Amino acid sequence: MQSFLDSWLAFAEGPGFLIAAAIFIIGGLWRIIGILRMGGKRDLAPPEHSPALGFIRGNLRHFVPRAVFARRTWLHLVGGYAFHVGLLVLLLAAAPHVRFIERHIVSLPWPPLPHWAFIVVAEIAFAGLILLWVRRISDPVMRLISDANDHFGSIFTFLVMLTGCLALQESHVSLRAIHMTLADLWLIIIPFTRLAHTFTFWLSRGFTGAIYGRRGIVP
Repeated sequence: MQSFLDSWLAFAEGPGFLIAAAIFIIGGLWRIIGILRMGGKRDLAPPEHSPALGFIRGNLRHFVPRAVFARRTWLHLVGGYAFHVGLLVLLLAAAPHVRFIERHIVSLPWPPLPHWAFIVVAEIAFAGLILLWVRRISDPVMRLISDANDHFGSIFTFLVMLTGCLALQESHVSLRAIHMTLADLWLIIIPFTRLAHTFTFWLSRGFTGAIYGRRGIVP
C-alpha cells in the first residue's frame, strides 16, 4: 500500500504535474488567441484619444470601483479581494509550495510563510471564496446568471484548498497525493471552465476601456 501511495505521489508531482501545466498553458493561450481572433467591427470614426491608454486605464480602474457602485457591491469587493489575493499568496508563499516550485520550476527570491501566517491567509482566502459563493446563490441577479459551471468551479477550488490545508504538515503521503492530484486536475480544467477568467479578465476590461479611450472618455 505504501509503495502505491509513493508511486501515486511521484506521478502527481512529476509527469502528472508536467502534463497538467502544459494543458494549463496551452489552454490559456488558446483562450486568449481565440478572443483576439474574434476581433470586432472597425470603428470608422476618427479616434479622439488613445485606445491603448484606455485599455490600460480600463484594467486599472476596475481594481477600485467607483464609490456609487462600491456601496452596492461591497460584499463582492471584499470577498473577491480576500479570495484572490489570499489564494495568490498561498500559491506563491506557502512553505510546501515554495519547496515544490524551487524543486520543479525555479528558485524563488522570497522566504516561505511561517505556519501562523499560512493559517491566517488561508482563513482569509476561504472566507472570501465562501462569501462569493453565498452571494452567488443568494443574490437574485447572481443566481439568475449562474449555472452549474460556476458552482463547479467554486466547489472544485474549495476542495483543492481544503486538501492543501489537510496536507500542510506533509505527514501523510495519501493526503499529499490527493491534494496534488486535485491540483493537477484544477490546472487542467481552468482553461475550459469559467475559471478561465484567470487568463481573460484583463481582455474584457481592456476592451471596454479601449472603446472609451478611443472616444476620449476616461473609463
